[in-house]
Amino acid sequence: MLATTTLFLAAAVLFVPLFKRLGLGAVLGYLAAGLVIGPGGLGLIGDVESILHISEFGVVLLLFVIGLELQPSRLWLLRSPVFGTGGLQVLLSALALGGVALALDQTPVVALVIGFGLAMSSTALVLQMLGERKELTDKHGRAAFAVLLFQDLSVIPFLALVPLMAAQPGREGGGDWMPALFAIGAIVGVIALGRYALRPVLRAIAAVEMPEVFTAAALLLVAGTALLMEGVGLSLSLGAFLAGVLLADSEYRHELQADIEPFKGLLLGLFFMAVGMGANVHMVLSQPLLVLGLVVILLTIKGGVLFGVGRFTGLNNAAARRLAFAASQGGEFAFVLFGVAATAGILASDLQGLLVVTVTLSMILTPPLYALQSRWGQESEARPFDEIVVPETPVVIAGFGPFGQIIGRVLRLRGVPYTVLERDWQQVDFLRQLGSPVFYSDATRLEVLRAAHVGKAQLFVISVAEPEDVSLRIAETVRKHFPNVRVFAVARTRQHAMHLMDLGVHKIVRRAYFSSLHMTRDVLIELGDAPEKVDDILVRFQRFDQDTLLRQQAIHRDPERMRQSAKEASKELEQLFEDDRRSEPAAVRPADSA
Repeated sequence: MLATTTLFLAAAVLFVPLFKRLGLGAVLGYLAAGLVIGPGGLGLIGDVESILHISEFGVVLLLFVIGLELQPSRLWLLRSPVFGTGGLQVLLSALALGGVALALDQTPVVALVIGFGLAMSSTALVLQMLGERKELTDKHGRAAFAVLLFQDLSVIPFLALVPLMAAQPGREGGGDWMPALFAIGAIVGVIALGRYALRPVLRAIAAVEMPEVFTAAALLLVAGTALLMEGVGLSLSLGAFLAGVLLADSEYRHELQADIEPFKGLLLGLFFMAVGMGANVHMVLSQPLLVLGLVVILLTIKGGVLFGVGRFTGLNNAAARRLAFAASQGGEFAFVLFGVAATAGILASDLQGLLVVTVTLSMILTPPLYALQSRWGQESEARPFDEIVVPETPVVIAGFGPFGQIIGRVLRLRGVPYTVLERDWQQVDFLRQLGSPVFYSDATRLEVLRAAHVGKAQLFVISVAEPEDVSLRIAETVRKHFPNVRVFAVARTRQHAMHLMDLGVHKIVRRAYFSSLHMTRDVLIELGDAPEKVDDILVRFQRFDQDTLLRQQAIHRDPERMRQSAKEASKELEQLFEDDRRSEPAAVRPADSA
């Protein structure tokens, strides 16, 4: 066991950073690691089924964490995309893929199982992949989550139907609906326990003040609800998701999430490696055209359905395309469903093996295909910039994120007209709904600045903090072509501020600088310092910091001199405040008395 664990860890450490560096994502790194060490590669691991079964707990933990982030009220608000987008995708995908199975001479029952099984996507793969790219909150990310959630919910009736489909006419139990009743009873029981019993139990465990016991309780909660659902024929992940949703409003939500997160990450990585190890390389090599053809059919049909559903439900072309590429693969539920169907005699063993390898390959191909479409989409589907037709205004603002919006709101309150240049078209569409004078444009381009009448403005505000090179290009263009216009800019870091100073920007504010000073003031007052004394301290700190910034601007391109200057400035500041502290009367020095 220790040797096997060491092998998994070594494979993950070797492949995942490599694939992340190549821009292909951690998921593909895990899949590649599994392919290499599995039976189809070096053959270092043999019992793939056991590993896959253990690692599926990672998917269970993932659904629990997702549930923790989804309050019941928010889940109710999602009912339309879940049952609309998700329901439409499952129905159309199952019909289309089932129709292909019928065309290939499968019976209607077999075609139904195949169509529904392949209509399911990989919850673990999609959420992990979009999470890595920070796209879960984008339009296509929210749509993908709705689709995946409906897929998990649709498992309930279909699993209840599988034994009924397998029952022969005249055979006892053919009309037994007890499994479905047990499933409904289990869901009601979990909801009742979660609503009335879980919080008091967690409160009692937390009172013990032993973090390891609380972690054990969190894992027990997830495992228990998952096993309860499996015991009545439902999916493990559904039970964990329900438990998470029921605790989403509890005071222990963040603590539970922090305790579960490390286990979730490790087991999800193991799950993806197990999927890679499970790829039947022999079948692919012996029947390459058949297997690859089925993979292409699956990705094409399901991707087309997802794109169409996305457009029908209001997504633009780019978001619908991303949704299609993200969720067009088969999912881990297919492994379970096809196994159950084979045991029930619905699927032949060779057909089951062919379907499993098709799903596995579709999962392996999804990360690189999604990465390719992302790069292609950025180039080929770029929205054309707006034509700027606007009268002269005293203020032009480049970038209208949270920082720029505050400036704009106050200017509007004061009745000062302004023009906004923003390069995020989604942000532009949103802000226009609120009535803001925003243009989708690139403020680094001279013709855009001229169209916005920057030369006639009193002030040009650069509220683009990152990426830094964009901010610097804007500042350089404005200072070069409109030298009479005063330029204010926000800087992300101290180094960024020095580069802006090099370009002659008149006023620079480091993002979060003043908010951090404001909190520092609150901290010192809370510790017992008088407000007047704190204000004096902060004024002197700001003055010293600004003087140091001006001195370091001349040498900031020399790393060695900058390090030496930073050390000297730190010592000088400490000495300044130490001298000041010693000059205070003993009665007003709380630190001394402590």
